[in-house]
Amino acid sequence: MTLHPKFAVAIALLGSTALLLARRSGSEIIPARQPLSSFPRLLGAWSGTDIAIPQDTLEVLGPGDFLLRAYENQVQHEPYVDLFVAYFPSQRTGDTIHSPKHCLPGAGWLPVESGRVTVSLPGRAPFQVNRYVIAKGGERQFVLYWYLAHDRALASEYGAKFYLISDAIKMNRSDGSLIRLTTPLGAGEGTDSAQHRLLAFAENFIPFVNDYIPR
Repeated sequence: MTLHPKFAVAIALLGSTALLLARRSGSEIIPARQPLSSFPRLLGAWSGTDIAIPQDTLEVLGPGDFLLRAYENQVQHEPYVDLFVAYFPSQRTGDTIHSPKHCLPGAGWLPVESGRVTVSLPGRAPFQVNRYVIAKGGERQFVLYWYLAHDRALASEYGAKFYLISDAIKMNRSDGSLIRLTTPLGAGEGTDSAQHRLLAFAENFIPFVNDYIPR
C-alpha cells in the first residue's frame, strides 16, 4: 500500500518526536507559569463564564492544562465567543497536541469551509491561523485556531511538530499549546463579520497570553 506523502511525513514526524522526547525527558525544562484557571474573566467589554470539559474529553487530551470559557460582550449585543486553550507542559511519550480538525468531527461538527488567514494582533508580528466554518444540523460556527509555543505562532500542524523537535534539541523544552476561538454564525451572517468579532476579542486576550503560555 502506498502512503500519501503528507501522511508519510506526519508518521515520520510523530515517530521521531516521540523517540527524541523520550530520550531527553530526564533533562526536560518545565517553565514556570500561571494556571489557565486564573486567566482573566473580564477582558475589556467581554465577561467570561467557565464551561466544564467532559471527563472523556480530558482523557483523550491527556496530561495538560485546559481552559474552555464563553465570553459575552457586555456593551454590544452580539454572539458569544468561546475561548479554548490547551497547554501541554511536556509532549514526550506521544502526549502531543490534538488538532481540532480531528476532534470536531468526533463531536458531530463537520467542516463546510476551510482555509488560512493572516492576522495581526497586539505585540506580535503578523501570522497565519486556520479558518473554518463548521456545521451540525442547522447550526453553523466560525472557528480560528493556531499553535503557540515559545512565542512562535503557527497555523501548520506539521510546522508545530517540526519546531517541537527543534526546540527539544536546542532548549530541552517540549511544552506547547493550542488556541481556538469559536463563535456562532447568526442567520444570514457572513464569515467576515464573525472573523471581525473573533479578532476584536483576540485583541483583548492576547496581551495576557505570555503569563500562561511561556515564551
